[in-house]
Amino acid sequence: MRWALVKVSLAVTTMVVLAFAVPLGLVIREMARDRAFSNAEREAAAVAPALSITTDRDQLERVVASAGSDAGMAVHIPAGDGQEALELGRQRAAGEDIAAVRKLGRASTTGVAGGSTLLQPVALSTGEIAVVEVYVPEAEVTNGVGTAWAVLAGVGVALVLGSVAVADRLGVRMVRPAKRLVEGARDLGEGRLGARVPEQGPTELRLAAVAFNSMADQVVQLLANERELAADLSHRLRTPLTVLRLNAASLGEGPAADQTRTAVEQLEREVDTIIRTAREAKPQTAAAGPGAGCDAAEVVRERMAFWSALAEDEGRKWRVAGADRPVRIPVARADLAAALDALLGNVFRHTPEGTAFAVDVHNGEDAVIVLVSDAGPGIPDPQAAMARGRGSGSDGSTGLGLDIVRRLAESTGGDVRIGSSVLGGTEVRIRLQLDGRAPVSGRGHRGPVRRRRRGRPAGVYNRSRSL
Repeated sequence: MRWALVKVSLAVTTMVVLAFAVPLGLVIREMARDRAFSNAEREAAAVAPALSITTDRDQLERVVASAGSDAGMAVHIPAGDGQEALELGRQRAAGEDIAAVRKLGRASTTGVAGGSTLLQPVALSTGEIAVVEVYVPEAEVTNGVGTAWAVLAGVGVALVLGSVAVADRLGVRMVRPAKRLVEGARDLGEGRLGARVPEQGPTELRLAAVAFNSMADQVVQLLANERELAADLSHRLRTPLTVLRLNAASLGEGPAADQTRTAVEQLEREVDTIIRTAREAKPQTAAAGPGAGCDAAEVVRERMAFWSALAEDEGRKWRVAGADRPVRIPVARADLAAALDALLGNVFRHTPEGTAFAVDVHNGEDAVIVLVSDAGPGIPDPQAAMARGRGSGSDGSTGLGLDIVRRLAESTGGDVRIGSSVLGGTEVRIRLQLDGRAPVSGRGHRGPVRRRRRGRPAGVYNRSRSL
């Protein structure tokens, strides 16, 4: 479309320039010719008064010299009244042309070698007709024509180039939104649901972009509703399962207690299988496009309010920091809620009752960091925990805990790290990139982050921690 518009503009502008430039060039040439012969007529008219008074050679020579064109002027006086014919100057015109002008009594021009001549008849006092011949060189006829034509050609070329440049800019203005619309449709078709199209360009393309973005928002909303439903189901099941697990652990020994714990473990495995299947069956909806994302601070406050009831039952102290102001992140609300529930569920499942925990939100220029920390005994092997989080499927672990968190972070170009918290236990750091670029130090899972501790040294777990 862009090059087609440029070609059409080039053809139309060229035709318009030629339509005006060719006639204008011819007019300029005729004007230069008329100017040259007008000068010749003035020179001939300067000699005519003298010829009407006298035919004396000496006087006529002085008159011709005073006209300033004695080198290009000739005077032809016929014989009469006993006077011989008189010729002054160099004759360039043919004799029959001079005779024809004398007979007809009107001026004419004729071509000669190197230019043209003006033949002007003048009546003498004797009644005879003299002819004044003025030579007009070809250089004088074309004087200034070449320069005028060059200027005219330059103006024409400038007009053509200007029209091509304007057409190219207009083509870019039309083609660029169309290409963005095509790219957005391709990205959406490939499953990148955050693809949006800037609503720019001509009216038609702008309306198409508005319709595309509205359609993409509806698709994301439909998938988000499904994911929200799955998340609600997992929340409703996870919390009573956690309570059942904790209660089953306090039943003591005996066949009934063992059967109860076995049933709870079996039920938990079934729920984990359902959650894993639901997550693997749905595409990622996290995106950094218009209409996507959520307020991380709001989600943190909501999930902490949900888990605070169980924390009070178990005598756990908890705190939230950095969630008092809006913090926009490019991930879906349901995804962040699922990640927080996975980490907080691990705190309740793998630390003793009464263990404190905290959630901190740090809003940076290019990334948002969410820290979930506890005062538990810590993790002896963070690398192994991350490996299980990748879905190794070891006993007592579905591989979903940190896998949910990892997928959330990596969908934005961020990462997940496990280290030691200031509370003395474990700290899981989620880095969410705001611009979709990978962090400077690289992506993926790295070793634990060591911090100086304000409390006691971190211990180790006395049992395998399921993440």
